[in-house]
Amino acid sequence: MKVVYTVRMKIAIFHSFMDNIGGAEIVALILARELNASIYTTNIDEEKIQKMGFADVLPRIKSIGRVPRNAPFRHQLTVWKFRRLNLARQYDFYIIAGDWAMSAAVHNRPNLWYVHSPLNELWHWNKYVRTELVSPYKRPLFDVWVQFNRMLSRHYAKYVDMWVSNSENTKNRVKKYYFKEATVIHPPTYTSQYSSGATGDYWLSVNRLLNHKRIDVQLRAFSKLPDKKLIIVGSYEKGSSQFEAYKKYLEEIMPNNVEILNWVDDVKLKELYSNCRGFITTARDEDFGMTVVEAMASGKPVIAPNEGGYRESVINDVTGILIDDIRGDALVSAVEKIEHNLKANPRFYDQKCIERAREFDTQVFVKKIKEQIHIHQE
Repeated sequence: MKVVYTVRMKIAIFHSFMDNIGGAEIVALILARELNASIYTTNIDEEKIQKMGFADVLPRIKSIGRVPRNAPFRHQLTVWKFRRLNLARQYDFYIIAGDWAMSAAVHNRPNLWYVHSPLNELWHWNKYVRTELVSPYKRPLFDVWVQFNRMLSRHYAKYVDMWVSNSENTKNRVKKYYFKEATVIHPPTYTSQYSSGATGDYWLSVNRLLNHKRIDVQLRAFSKLPDKKLIIVGSYEKGSSQFEAYKKYLEEIMPNNVEILNWVDDVKLKELYSNCRGFITTARDEDFGMTVVEAMASGKPVIAPNEGGYRESVINDVTGILIDDIRGDALVSAVEKIEHNLKANPRFYDQKCIERAREFDTQVFVKKIKEQIHIHQE
């Protein structure tokens, strides 16, 4: 379905949760700002949204009802609430920007699903979640839950009019699990808001505190680099058993030269990016990975696994290093290699990183989104 609208069109954005602000939530907030759209969600943390620089969007964020903190009730109730949501004739167009909100496609059309990770718990990460995160005695119930929601999601997918994915990596998953062709539009970053400051005495990592982010790999690497410092900005949801358990584990194995900051505001985060020596991420098969673009926009080299969406953003040996074996000593070697280059020239990576980041700027993203749904400036 192709739709042509003017800039005066009313747009609604559907996002699963807005109580733990990560990359997917930032995309929804940017969409709302740039398209003057409203956001419909479940849980909302207004303080975090303000601190991440989106106070102007807050008045247009509406809750359709709170959901629990823990899976699977959190996800199931979210699907149910968005399935019942009917805003027909209140808006001209609808954007699904949170994957567990995709059931809203049934009553709200024409629509576009901006796919971050097509319900990875059900498909791509199913075996990992079942083995690593689900207790053995709960696995039979988990299997039933997965099969039920696979059926539901494929049914709801029939009501999606346009498919857009955040990376080639995600596009392949959409094709594999939903048999649909998606257009790739990489996520947005306000690159001009980042700057390259002095090269400080620390490395930086920004992640949610979740198992698949493999933050324990970073801790073990820096235990072998006692003269180097690592700051981890790791958001987590208090009361969520999954977050709490992994956070406790990390604290148990954390060496003295690593510091974990649970939450920092947008100003502090940009300052950390600006003055770090380099950026490290270890996420498993990441959908895209907006944090690496933020780091490059700050002129900082990136160390990332040679998998997932990182292959689409980081250029090996130009803007950083892609590692094949993230759990071996390759992370230690990568840090040492970049340190060698920085010692010779503290600005060794600056310009190449900034130039690369601009390819993922918000203006590029918004232009492509408008073209995709045929919004034409008057």
